[in-house]
Amino acid sequence: MEVMLIVLVVLIILAALFIGAYNKLIRLRNQVDNAWSQIDVQLKRRHDLIPNLVETAKGYMQHERGTFEAITEARSKAMGAHNVAEASQAEGQLTEALSKFMLVVENYPDLKANQNFLSLQETLTSTENKIAFARQGYNDQVLFYNNKIQMFPSNMVAGMFNFSKRDYFEIENEAERSVPQVKF
Repeated sequence: MEVMLIVLVVLIILAALFIGAYNKLIRLRNQVDNAWSQIDVQLKRRHDLIPNLVETAKGYMQHERGTFEAITEARSKAMGAHNVAEASQAEGQLTEALSKFMLVVENYPDLKANQNFLSLQETLTSTENKIAFARQGYNDQVLFYNNKIQMFPSNMVAGMFNFSKRDYFEIENEAERSVPQVKF
């Protein structure tokens, strides 16, 4: 009878640990999904701002058709991304196109003085900062989740219920990784 009671207590403890590990993995997976949705909200805001910025600039920049086309194409790819890896790559291309656009804007002093353009540019800069914070939050959640599904004993539960590793939101474009050079 005592042996049966000990076995029952051990089984109850193991079941409680198993349920706790499973619930923790569910919570972490949901946190990763939530962090991704925060990035998605900011990317949507960015995608909505870009056409307004481009339209404002078009009146001043008659000879920059290639620049506008590059931004439009990069924006379309970014909006059509279906997973983290695609979004990461497409957003890198969009960032590069926007950087080139901002360099071209430097050649148009009237445009740089336009209040509507300045307001849109400031909003875009603010959005870029929010995207950077959201990416950091997402990557932190992915790190914690990936660690949990790979570490013992929760890796056993993760394996039983097909919890899979998540991708980080990484910079695909080497130009974005490089440190900008400031020259006077």
